[in-house]
Amino acid sequence: MRERFVELIIDRLERDSEAIAADFAADKGINTRFCAIDGLLPDEMANKIAAAFPAPAAMRLLDSFREKKYTSKSLEKFDPIITDITFAFQDKRVVAKVAEITGIKDAVGDPHLYAGGISAMAPGHFLNPHLDNSHDGEQKNYRVLNLLYYVTPDWKPENGGNLELWDEDVKHSVEIPSLFNRLVLMSTNDKSWHSVNEVRTDGIRRCVSNYYFSPNSPNGYETTHVTYFMARPEQKFRRMLTKVDSDVRTVLRKVKRSGFAKKDIYEGKEQ
Repeated sequence: MRERFVELIIDRLERDSEAIAADFAADKGINTRFCAIDGLLPDEMANKIAAAFPAPAAMRLLDSFREKKYTSKSLEKFDPIITDITFAFQDKRVVAKVAEITGIKDAVGDPHLYAGGISAMAPGHFLNPHLDNSHDGEQKNYRVLNLLYYVTPDWKPENGGNLELWDEDVKHSVEIPSLFNRLVLMSTNDKSWHSVNEVRTDGIRRCVSNYYFSPNSPNGYETTHVTYFMARPEQKFRRMLTKVDSDVRTVLRKVKRSGFAKKDIYEGKEQ
């Protein structure tokens, strides 16, 4: 199944490569280049992925003032189609095609899913504005691109759980609905603030996340930072709290570049 996913993804990207590239490169008034690609796979295949998605109870709950969502990298525990769609995005041919379209130089995948995996968001779940960790697990390559594939049938913008991309001051955002069978490509740098607004429905918002890295800094200069959380503009106290929290974690990372927590990576069979 994975090989078929790879073929279909490349076919979809090639079909509208010029339009996708132009959309990704367009200035949309924020610090993050992005585009949304609808109908990535035939609907029947996307529906199979959705049906095979694990129940939230089988996943890890992240619950703090920063975020609330279920995640998992333990793909070997689930239906093989989940592993296949996740690692289809890590196939070297897909990485090369995406890099060609987005203009990323020397792009490499994330075979251990240091930054990837699957997620599910239930009613009330959210992800506050943040900058992603600047590097991979070995602190060798820069994170340069997020690939977010949404697989919740009939998901509507009014359900919430939508991606938000913010300006540098985290005051204004562009909202991208997490529509079924939609792939979002978004650049990652030291100003690419993004979030997911609160889920406002009884449904479960499902996403397959992948990330690409490069030895070349996306900022044009060297920089290192942990996942740095902010808060929404109206959350004044939380903004102060998250700044202190992020600053402390940044100092700790400088003390120990590999971090103090156990690395959360894919530990299944090498892909």
